[in-house]
Amino acid sequence: MRCSPRRCSFAAPISACSTLLTASRSTALRPTACRPPTTNTGACSRSNTARARRRLACCWASRMSRSTISTIRRPIEAATPIAGHWSISAAPRCLLTVPLIKDDRVVGNVMIFRQEQRRFTDKQIRLLQQFAAQAVIAIENTRLLRELRESTEELTEALRHQTGSANILKVIASSPTDVGPALKAIVESACELCDAYDAAVARKDGDSLRFSAHHGPIPINLEKWPINRNWTAGRAFVDRLPVHVADLSESDEFPEGRAHALRMGHRSILSVPLLQENESIGAIVLRRNEVHPFTDKQVALLQTFADQAVIAIGNVRLFEQVQARTRELAKSLDDLRAAQDRLVQTEKLASLGQLTAGIAHEIKNPLNFVNNFAAVSAELMDELNRSLADTKLTDTTREEVDELSGMLKGNLQKIVQHGRRADSIVKNMLLHSREGGGEHRLSDINALVEESLNLAYHGARAEKPLFDVTLKSELDPAAGSAEVFPQEISRVLLNLISNGFYAVTKRQMGSGAAGYEPVVIATTRDRGDSIEIRIRDNGTGIADEVKEKMFNPFFTTKPAGEGTGLGLSMSHDIIVKQHGGTIDVTTEPGKFTEFTILLPRKSSFAENNKK
Repeated sequence: MRCSPRRCSFAAPISACSTLLTASRSTALRPTACRPPTTNTGACSRSNTARARRRLACCWASRMSRSTISTIRRPIEAATPIAGHWSISAAPRCLLTVPLIKDDRVVGNVMIFRQEQRRFTDKQIRLLQQFAAQAVIAIENTRLLRELRESTEELTEALRHQTGSANILKVIASSPTDVGPALKAIVESACELCDAYDAAVARKDGDSLRFSAHHGPIPINLEKWPINRNWTAGRAFVDRLPVHVADLSESDEFPEGRAHALRMGHRSILSVPLLQENESIGAIVLRRNEVHPFTDKQVALLQTFADQAVIAIGNVRLFEQVQARTRELAKSLDDLRAAQDRLVQTEKLASLGQLTAGIAHEIKNPLNFVNNFAAVSAELMDELNRSLADTKLTDTTREEVDELSGMLKGNLQKIVQHGRRADSIVKNMLLHSREGGGEHRLSDINALVEESLNLAYHGARAEKPLFDVTLKSELDPAAGSAEVFPQEISRVLLNLISNGFYAVTKRQMGSGAAGYEPVVIATTRDRGDSIEIRIRDNGTGIADEVKEKMFNPFFTTKPAGEGTGLGLSMSHDIIVKQHGGTIDVTTEPGKFTEFTILLPRKSSFAENNKK
């Protein structure tokens, strides 16, 4: 290499000499710069002799440095020609070599020589040593600058990668319920940091890979692609290994992928599988429009993005599982609380039933005496009236006796009437407060409704032979069975149907309108996990102020002796508290009333009772 006066300025003060600088590369030394003599000794610098002399000088210095100078750490001066390296006319007459030493290690040398036999002075030798030291500094500075640039580039690239990964992790953390934003951030970062034209994520959907996220100008003109080894993403999914193709348009190994590349125009492609517990759940793909293979760093970076995509998908899946499990636990807790409430209610009813049974027996005995003695007293009053009929009394006295006897007889009749009502109340209290009767078992709801309709109708006909009503039943065969206390459900249905009979009879008697036909309709419907029962009548309806109180114990609108006010209260407790269902009423005064019962098919009563 020819050195310029600026680079080899140390050659000028040493007159009539040529310079040669060699630096170490591994264990060998190579020429790095040389300068021919600058004095005019009759040889032209442009002549063939001058060019040959420079070539020979560099060659000789290089060979000499490898054999001698690399092991000698002091200046070497030769004042006589060195045979075997130059011809007699071209050989230097005087040669000075100074080693380049860094950290006690020879890294090269600098040489000067003359065509005349004249030794270099000590001052010139020291000057060349200074030049050698400066050369070492320059070489080291160049090396450090190169290493600094390489390190800066590596750090900058690592910072970009870390920033991209951190941004993706932020998106993953901010969207635990939706994997879409995380996959979108991943393909955008992968496309930018890996210097690709586009990036796409495909997830497993049955036997195909469905594209879930895409970023870049290269279009994806299909929604999903069958999983096979004929395209790069499919092979990466099957083999669970990255697939890198430098020029897909020239590759016969992926026929489907090659055909797609020829249509879309992309060349280089990289596909990395999404692995979750060593099982493929998808793939991430990078593409370039020119033949420009991806580096090993870019392949490793895309694998990192693939791992982050797996984390995002797993987080969403786990979140959905947690949410589903939370809903199940919440439902189980609600069911458990409802079962506990039913158990408590049942226990209360059982305790109250035992208490009221004893009280009822104590009340019933004196109540029977009251009723019986009232009836006997009425008979005695009749006998007294007959006895006094033969007795001579003044007209005024007889009128007073008849009046008093009539009043006593009327009072006795009222005592009998209210005594019977009190007896009915005691009996209904026993029914209302006792434990759910019968066995808790799977029962056919349609059969219970049909049986209750018949029993209620024949009971009403037995009490009032002239009673007549049109009964309609719309029973859904899909209603099926439910776990209930069948005797208790029958009591509820009988009560509601009897109330319907009372309402239609009252409207028929009150309106007297011709053409009115009393109708009671019983309907069942399948509601999935529940069964719906509706009892509807076209009677008098219920006023709003009565509707608010109708499920309260002892509230009734019937005349004295016709109702106790416990029927609807008892029905509400059986349906809601004992069976965990609901009972609602819809009504319009003067037109209709409809009760709607919703019974769960499966009751936790029996299982919780065992626990």
